[in-house]
Amino acid sequence: MSIRYDKLRILDGTVLKIIAMVSMVFDHVGDMFFPDVLWPRMIGRLAMPLFAFCITEGYIHTRDKKKYLFRMGIFALVSEVPFDLAFEGKVSLNHQNIMLTFFMSILALMLFDLIRGKKNEDTGRYSIGKTILGSLVIIGTAAVAILIKADYTIFAVISVFLFYLFKDTKHFIRTGVGVAFLALTRTMGYYCTTGLSIIPLLLYNGKKGKGLKWFFYAFYPGHLLLLYLIKLIVNGQLSIIP
Repeated sequence: MSIRYDKLRILDGTVLKIIAMVSMVFDHVGDMFFPDVLWPRMIGRLAMPLFAFCITEGYIHTRDKKKYLFRMGIFALVSEVPFDLAFEGKVSLNHQNIMLTFFMSILALMLFDLIRGKKNEDTGRYSIGKTILGSLVIIGTAAVAILIKADYTIFAVISVFLFYLFKDTKHFIRTGVGVAFLALTRTMGYYCTTGLSIIPLLLYNGKKGKGLKWFFYAFYPGHLLLLYLIKLIVNGQLSIIP
């Protein structure tokens, strides 16, 4: 007896974000405390495709794209110091946090939509020329992400774009293209598990879930700051006993 694929799609947007957050924590704990251990970093490879997909879904379904961009920008600023402290031990411009990359990705999508415009009323299709021009903006944004050393650079920007560009295709095609880009362009070492993110994405049912919007925004800088404090305690640089 066969089981319909639709009945297997049991994960909503909230669950996807929780899976991504758990994966991210494993990754950051491994990076900060166990740099020679591979398995936490391998678990961490699920986070980027899931977050990129959720950013795209947020952009598609938000009522106000400008406010969405603004929120991401504010939390990119809030996250920078915790990010620097966690991975550099000091405030630095050597590497910028992922929320800045997602801010740039959302801005790029807004510019892409603005340039591409609406579908032709007669053909029901977008202008090929305008679509190419809009895509060049995406590539330009990805190049800027590299220049400013934003986390995941071109890989984050392009994956968000691919999840968006294929939003009107079948779900397995859309998710497959986005995950394949990340899995095939970053294959070395612990990145080999990136492709496993396709499993929860294929189980996504298209529903928002409980939301928990502000929790998800605050979790990123919050957990980085907590991990930094734990690292100070472990290294004897901070005492919890008066």
